[in-house]
Amino acid sequence: MNNRRMIAIEYEQVSKQFSKNAKPSVDRVSAQIEEGEFITILGSSGCGKTTLLKMTNRLLDPSGGRIILFGQDISTVDPVTVRRRMGYVIQQIGLLPHMTVEENITILPKLMKQDRETVRSRARQLLSMVQLDPDTYAARYPSELSGGQQQRVGLARALMPDPKIMLLDEPFGAIDAITRISLQNELLRIHRETKKTFLLVTHDINEAMKLGMRVMIMDKGRLLQFDTPHNIIRHPADPFVEALIRSAYEQQSFWEGVQDD
Repeated sequence: MNNRRMIAIEYEQVSKQFSKNAKPSVDRVSAQIEEGEFITILGSSGCGKTTLLKMTNRLLDPSGGRIILFGQDISTVDPVTVRRRMGYVIQQIGLLPHMTVEENITILPKLMKQDRETVRSRARQLLSMVQLDPDTYAARYPSELSGGQQQRVGLARALMPDPKIMLLDEPFGAIDAITRISLQNELLRIHRETKKTFLLVTHDINEAMKLGMRVMIMDKGRLLQFDTPHNIIRHPADPFVEALIRSAYEQQSFWEGVQDD
């Protein structure tokens, strides 16, 4: 019996060349992502990971190659239609300060004239899912929330249209370490509950390995390795990947040394 899942996203030799840059920001990336996977994209600043994410929902279009979403070349689909199929969470969150939490979460379905009570009920369900009591938080404004709470609202807003794919661009990068770990755990739980396809960009190797069922490691626009955390750690495919793993071990050895003092 074949248990292979549907291919949710396929990158076919995808490249992006910006006119101001001598070299491509994304250089002939090919990969397949199965429906329901949690994929992390790991690399340092400028490696092309965010550019790849933005091409996935047509905020940018490739200079070469194709991106196929559930069997359909997204270049043949209206960009707004593509984006409405995906949730998108960024580090800056972008909540509207003059709107309540509930209004921020429900802005898109209200613009699409969906039933008000159905929309409100789903917003409350999503607030509960991201561990924010709707009776406490629905009527608050963004300025009344902590950074971690704002990021939870941003996640609920992205989940509101019930997208099949969630794109997350360093969503916890501006959040303190304790809150970050808590939100990572919540995100893993939400992924298990929703069974959606998640793509999360990060420059933190510990976050990438903790969250990703498979990890895409990028450097200078190229995809160096795409495998499970275990296989990457045991069998790094490139000197850059080896250096990343070594850095993680050095961090771990520092903390072990402190504990032994």
